[in-house]
Amino acid sequence: MFRGVQHINMDAKGRLAMPARQREPLLSQCEGKIVVTIDTQAKCLVVYPLPEWERIEKEIEGLPALNKAAKRFQRLVLGYATDIELDSSGRMLLPQSQREYAELEKKLVLVGQGNKLEIWSEVLWQAEQEQALADSGSGEDVPVELLSLRL
Repeated sequence: MFRGVQHINMDAKGRLAMPARQREPLLSQCEGKIVVTIDTQAKCLVVYPLPEWERIEKEIEGLPALNKAAKRFQRLVLGYATDIELDSSGRMLLPQSQREYAELEKKLVLVGQGNKLEIWSEVLWQAEQEQALADSGSGEDVPVELLSLRL
């Protein structure tokens, strides 16, 4: 399980060091083999341990081929999916196309999401937080599934 929010830096070549708290599970679960792709609903990247990605990839491939929306989703998520292996220092190199999609610069935020991690631009993450807090206070557009949660 990946939890928490961590602020990290990316160098000019697109390399970032996975924090030890996240690196250890990745090394034990999948020997540092991960897949990074885009999130189609937000300008961020999603990092999956390889076994988790393989499960998700099968589900995506199973979507109806003649459904235009499903085809677009497949094209983006599978098209941007990149196999990456953490190096001996726990670093990873993000492809330029993914960095551009998520508007990543030096300051990043790594967000644990249970079975995956998200990589956000610090600026876009702050805007996402502000929007989420504003939306939660209004009570509008709250999915029915959230209303049944007992926190």
